[in-house]
Amino acid sequence: MNERLWGILVDSFPKLLSYGIRVTVPLTILSFSLALLISVIVALIQYANVRVLRQICRFYIWVIRGTPLLVQLYLVFYGLPSIGIVLDAFPTAVLVFGFNEGAYMAETMRGAMESVSHGQVEAGYCVGLNFIQIMAHVVLPQAFRTAFPALSKSLISMLKGTSMAATITVMEMFRQATVINGRVYESLGLYSEVALIYLAFCTILTALQHWGEKKLASYGGTRS
Repeated sequence: MNERLWGILVDSFPKLLSYGIRVTVPLTILSFSLALLISVIVALIQYANVRVLRQICRFYIWVIRGTPLLVQLYLVFYGLPSIGIVLDAFPTAVLVFGFNEGAYMAETMRGAMESVSHGQVEAGYCVGLNFIQIMAHVVLPQAFRTAFPALSKSLISMLKGTSMAATITVMEMFRQATVINGRVYESLGLYSEVALIYLAFCTILTALQHWGEKKLASYGGTRS
């Protein structure tokens, strides 16, 4: 590695890491929170089997899972202004990432909820609980435990996918690397550096996932 490239990488690393912490991480957290909320609502509607609402949810899942994320980003950010709806780049990214991942996570949550024994639901009704109380105290806690590994993987996938926000001008870590590269023309070094930062973030999340799974397994062991 020549001295010029080394100097560029040393100089760019704190800038890239700063954008990763200040933009990429918040974008991931906000988008995942929205996706989790959407997934729970959609899964609850399907679990309750409210016919009209269930069909709307199935349509939402079909459309979102059947179209590319990049197209969805462009449709919202560049397309909606033509009908008078203008959103800033960051909120657009949060909404699109949230609704996109929410469609996938909804199926995860629905499967996890359906894995809960129906006898426990019936027992809840027998002791006087209503549907919402049963969902809150019986079904959802067990569903979240079952879905935890899959939801964790969705979070890690979303972190990596936030790099696509650069296509709609969100100044996150990947776009900052592109801006720097436009000045110094060291694509291999800079994009490798970005990849290593993403790898570090994902490694931390993976470690937290394993820790969470062990805690849940331990909790399950003490309860049985």
